Amino acid sequence: MIVAEQKPIDEIKKMVAPYQKLLILGCGTCVKTCFAGGEDEVAVLASALRLSFKKDGKKIEIEEKTIERQCENEFIQEAASCVARNQAVLSLGCGAGVQDIARQFAKVPVLPGLNTTFIGVQERPGLFTEECVGCGNCELALYGGICPITRCSKKLLNGPCGGSQNGICEVDPSVECAWQLIIDRLKTLGQLDNIRAYIPPKDWRSSNSGGPRKLVREDHII
Repeated sequence: MIVAEQKPIDEIKKMVAPYQKLLILGCGTCVKTCFAGGEDEVAVLASALRLSFKKDGKKIEIEEKTIERQCENEFIQEAASCVARNQAVLSLGCGAGVQDIARQFAKVPVLPGLNTTFIGVQERPGLFTEECVGCGNCELALYGGICPITRCSKKLLNGPCGGSQNGICEVDPSVECAWQLIIDRLKTLGQLDNIRAYIPPKDWRSSNSGGPRKLVREDHII
């Protein structure tokens, strides 16, 4: 899932200050799971902004709305009437959601209330870890399902580096050595020979280094 965190309240206040009527739009999928942009977060942020602006002597009307996903037009249209009666939208969605909302409502300012951080998993309640950088050419089969690009601090495709101690990364002692995890996993799978094969430097042309990427599924185009 996409993991994000809410921007500092002072930064949000500065963005929304020019407007008297504001829609805070939440997203009910990824960012809800990581406690950044669901219904609860929309309500808490709206209350905090109302109180803060009231203390400053500024009048502002804040409307609250959460849709299932901000990255799909079908759900975005559910917010159309709310957007129409406000001067700006504060999106509590990921960066893709913010841009999709802005694309659909070209005459309305759409402001990001979150910082999108990474693609990850919920390791345990309250702990989210990065697992994927979306490089566009997945080779997890070679590494026992553990990504060295994301999990190794040095992004080594041919490891280990030799600097780790007792399975702990030398770059960041709070991080497990990715290559120790890879080796242990390959041993379990009986695939340890995988690391004896040289992996050439990664071809980053499949990543976003060449600009925004597209996925076209002609069998689903209407």
